[in-house]
Amino acid sequence: MFERIRSLFSSSDQSRFTTLARDDRASGPLIRMEGVSRTFVVDKVETHALSGVDLDVARGEFVAVNGPSGSGKSTLLSIAGLMDRPTSGRYLLNGTDVATLDARSLATTRNREVGFIFQSFNLIGDLTVAENVELPLTYQGLPAAERRERVAAALERFELSDRADRMPSQLSGGHQQRVAVARAIVGNPSVLMADEPTGNLSSQQAEAVIEMLQELHRGGSTILLVTHDPRWASVVERSVELFDGQIVS
Repeated sequence: MFERIRSLFSSSDQSRFTTLARDDRASGPLIRMEGVSRTFVVDKVETHALSGVDLDVARGEFVAVNGPSGSGKSTLLSIAGLMDRPTSGRYLLNGTDVATLDARSLATTRNREVGFIFQSFNLIGDLTVAENVELPLTYQGLPAAERRERVAAALERFELSDRADRMPSQLSGGHQQRVAVARAIVGNPSVLMADEPTGNLSSQQAEAVIEMLQELHRGGSTILLVTHDPRWASVVERSVELFDGQIVS
């Protein structure tokens, strides 16, 4: 299990994360999809999850992907986050055509570039709050002193310092998602991929999480938010609507 989790993180030579660094290696958009399609085949039956999607996300942009259940939102995020590959089309992340990457290079690029926030939090139940946040830094091989400093700063930023030694099961859903956000940004990824981050939360908790994402965006973060909740379309810079695997607005 830990090896699987480890593959989601990678080294970073940056020691601060209050403003997420934007990678200037490429002059184009951070995310570029050109005619991206994804087809799944089960028992010889084809399901077209995505069909000819064109999408650009600029550095520092906050984009929401809306749509009903089954519209292809999670598939799009999986491809954008390098957890899956398109069946056809072209996808460039930070100027790199992911089709040119073998499995090891794909994992390395994903670990370096992407931070994930999940609907179900995906915290490790037998690790404390501080240990969950520290986990990606441990896998990056950072010195213990630097890990402690960065974890302490992350916990303070998200008002979790007094819960550092608690287990995830001792936290409310809202606080578990705060821990998940702290863990996602502590490695300084180029982009945050948030997959229905408010789906398991009350309205008040959901608003608090969206406010955290807005704060990160104001600090320079690039965020791709997948949601079925139309309320959040009004709080982002741009909203993209998916229906039957295609962008319709």
